[in-house]
Amino acid sequence: MRKNLILILLLASVNVLFAQQDKQFTLEELIPGGKDFYKYYPRISEQFQWNNNHLMQINGDSVFVINNLATPQKRTFLFRFADVKEGVNRISFVENAENIIRFYTRNGIGMYSTDKRQEIAFFSYPEESENYQLSPDNSFLAYTKANNLFIKDKNGNETAISSEENKGIVYGQSVHRNEFGINEGIFWSPDGEKLAFYRMDETMVEDYPLVDVSAREAKLKAIKYPMAGMTSHQVTIGVYDTKTGNTVYLKTGEPKDHYLTNVAWSPCGKFIYVAELNREQNRMKMNRYNAASGELDKTLFEEQHPKYVEPQHPVLFVKNNPNQFIWQSNRDGYNHLYLYDAGGKLLKQLTKGAWEVTDVIGFDEKGQNLYFASTNPTPMDRNIYRVNLKNGKMSSRFTQTQGMHTATISLSGRYLVDRYASHDNPGKIDLIDTENNKTVTLASAKNPFNGYNVPTVESGTLKAADGVTDLYYRFIKPFGFDPSKKYPVAIYVYGGPHSQMVQNRWRYGSGGWEMYMAQKGYLVFVMDNRGTSYRGFNFENVTHRHLGVEEAKDQMRGVEFLKSLPYVDAARMGIHGWSFGGFMTINMLLRHPDVFKVGVAGGPVTDWKYYEVMYGERYMDMPQENPEGYRESSLLDKAGNLKSRLLIIHGDEDGTVVPQNSLQFLNSCIKAGTHPDFFIYPGQEHNMIGHDRVHLHQQITRYFEDFM
Repeated sequence: MRKNLILILLLASVNVLFAQQDKQFTLEELIPGGKDFYKYYPRISEQFQWNNNHLMQINGDSVFVINNLATPQKRTFLFRFADVKEGVNRISFVENAENIIRFYTRNGIGMYSTDKRQEIAFFSYPEESENYQLSPDNSFLAYTKANNLFIKDKNGNETAISSEENKGIVYGQSVHRNEFGINEGIFWSPDGEKLAFYRMDETMVEDYPLVDVSAREAKLKAIKYPMAGMTSHQVTIGVYDTKTGNTVYLKTGEPKDHYLTNVAWSPCGKFIYVAELNREQNRMKMNRYNAASGELDKTLFEEQHPKYVEPQHPVLFVKNNPNQFIWQSNRDGYNHLYLYDAGGKLLKQLTKGAWEVTDVIGFDEKGQNLYFASTNPTPMDRNIYRVNLKNGKMSSRFTQTQGMHTATISLSGRYLVDRYASHDNPGKIDLIDTENNKTVTLASAKNPFNGYNVPTVESGTLKAADGVTDLYYRFIKPFGFDPSKKYPVAIYVYGGPHSQMVQNRWRYGSGGWEMYMAQKGYLVFVMDNRGTSYRGFNFENVTHRHLGVEEAKDQMRGVEFLKSLPYVDAARMGIHGWSFGGFMTINMLLRHPDVFKVGVAGGPVTDWKYYEVMYGERYMDMPQENPEGYRESSLLDKAGNLKSRLLIIHGDEDGTVVPQNSLQFLNSCIKAGTHPDFFIYPGQEHNMIGHDRVHLHQQITRYFEDFM
């Protein structure tokens, strides 16, 4: 009897194991917004933050301190957020400043002193406020309400920096449509006594009509959307003095039709540095302004390029040396670090080579060495290095494991907290001793697919259309792939600037939809063509003035590779992409009408004259300057080439790629006698969010299944 019971239990466990292995994942489990998404998303619950040279571990709502980094396994409880501030049980972000831990919640920002072991302040968010910036001395919270800017002190006293009634004039928000690395509009001085801010005047820009259909009677939801070649908004930079209550504006001069980017304060708080670009975006001046008077103090240096200049990072002053700063530039063809003195004299180029600096991590305690992440030795990875500012000598890389690494540094510069993932690693956090490269794992993510049969993901390279340049791809194959069979192919494409789809991260960066399609028996192929990022300036700007042309040539190299494989069913190839990828999807169908059976294009640009000024003019120049290039890149006059089944998807409140793009393409198809399909997501903007995102991928999949 006992033997039979053991046999029954063994058989039951084997059946459970096979049931797990054969599981078919749903889009609810694979797509953000799905009810079971986080169940199969690799996560590390712990956060690790530096507080001077002490390492803090945040686990849920509890904070622990690791005092002895030689034995990081020993951790001492410090405090719970809920004990510091009643009702706080969910933290969205934690950062450290000297001996203070700032914790960000849905309702406000709290500060906890690690010396005094107590809360020292909590700034509640006012109703209908956003864009929060806490002053470095923790004395004020700056924020916006509607189009105006305010500050609040520790006692809750609110001061209006602006009181503009005209909604076309906006204070304290990001400007220039978040191009040039701009993602905020409020900049505190180092001592917290002055506040620099953007003022954007959009009154000269025509209202662009979007419609909110959720009301009983649909309502106009107008936005300001300056299109390429048209009148753009005008930006100035104000400086508010918290001591005097006075505001001055930097005298940035004429023409007003220019871009004020990469705002930074000098360590002394007397000067503001601004990278200013002309409307053509081919000349940049690094200007220094007197923060008290607003007067231009000096133009430190200029950068020019016949195609475009695109500063992405403010000046970074050297730690303990207010007379020197770091500037990032791709002036030699790759993004590298340059050391300047405060007067604008170039002292040396700190990094050099056919690779790019992708992130600056920080200085050591004395400010003698700077740590950074880069694409050296391969753009598939990110690795951490150190460069000495005096002699320019670069260290060997500290991250010996392949993958995508990000890091934070201790005050001394001796220790790094390194978070990374790779194709076979869902995520780890290591502590690295930079003196001896000793590495200790602090935490790691579990493989959420462990025990299941899942599609395989491979990577490789192909030659671009120029016959010389390597292009990286990932290739997803169904579990149980049989090379003697024929498989349909789904190509996912983006292909535009500021993108890199294929990286050595978890499963080579493949997303849930790709896995879902592979489960359904599709091969899925993704490749980064020329025009994308992190491969050098020439790799990116080859598409200048004729977007979609060289990219399509490179993507066809991927198609040719797929067709050469005996297990690819060349008669059943489909393509899908979003935004620039939506443009590329339709672009590929029209330039190569006999290749693809199906295409699904989301939020597509269909003519670059309908896209916004900053991005459009950088990559295409103005329509009046480049009429031939705009015609070559436009999809409208090629609508008659459509032979494939095409589904276009758009959010009806899309303020990034306005729906006019899709509607004008539909109009062109009507005139040309071609027949795409169209699907609208009411109330959604450029990217579908919430559960609509699951529905979106169901819609895409259904279209492939119905017409492949």
